[in-house]
Amino acid sequence: LSLYSSPARETKYVENPKTELEEGVSRLRHVMEPYTAWCQLGLWFVFPDLELTGSSKVKAGSSLCSGFFSEGYEFLQKPPAGFYPRLGVISFAGIIGLFLARGSKIKKLVYPAALMGMGTSMYYPQQAVAIAKVAGTQLYDWSLQGYIAVEAFWKDT
Repeated sequence: LSLYSSPARETKYVENPKTELEEGVSRLRHVMEPYTAWCQLGLWFVFPDLELTGSSKVKAGSSLCSGFFSEGYEFLQKPPAGFYPRLGVISFAGIIGLFLARGSKIKKLVYPAALMGMGTSMYYPQQAVAIAKVAGTQLYDWSLQGYIAVEAFWKDT
């Protein structure tokens, strides 16, 4: 038995106010919700036998991620011949792009990507042609959609 009596506690639950960071993350999650649902739907198209309900969404995503990283680890353990020199040249091209892109933030995005793309296309020309064809058609489609939108806007005013 206690020698002293303990005072009666009057406790209240007080919720801490949300910080700006928490509010921003919450808004970002609400904005990104349709896109994450779209990605999960895309995952279903790739693996139609997966049941994506409840906690199985997490299990499916984590198993795909762990498979991706384990394959990447195995690839880096036994790379094809000449992989690391190619990786070095492509990385060096990106660093040169960063060095040349002084000033503008847009330059800092465009120059390294362009130089790394050129370096990659030297080593992987067939893949570069395939990507260029797809990118070209997408760029044409986007420009056509933009032209139609501007034309419709111009006619309305």
